[in-house]
Amino acid sequence: MNESTQQQVFEIIAKQAKIDTATITPESTLKDLGIESLEAIELIFDIEEHFDITFPDQQGANFDKDTAQSLVDAVQTALDGKAAAGEGSQ
Repeated sequence: MNESTQQQVFEIIAKQAKIDTATITPESTLKDLGIESLEAIELIFDIEEHFDITFPDQQGANFDKDTAQSLVDAVQTALDGKAAAGEGSQ
């Protein structure tokens, strides 16, 4: 996993939840961090925009069970897929 990716995702979560990044752990759920369903949707959009990626539609479906680490993993998977697609198109 890319440390920078994790840090960036945690910063986006912290901004959305209006909390310090130090309070976020990989095991923190969005619900535990005070992010409700509408805010989770905004969070997903913010992450997609920041990294220039698109999550599958169901990504935000379990916002109350999603952990910070699951978002980091989803971002990394999307970035890896984007990189692979870019390599194949040259």
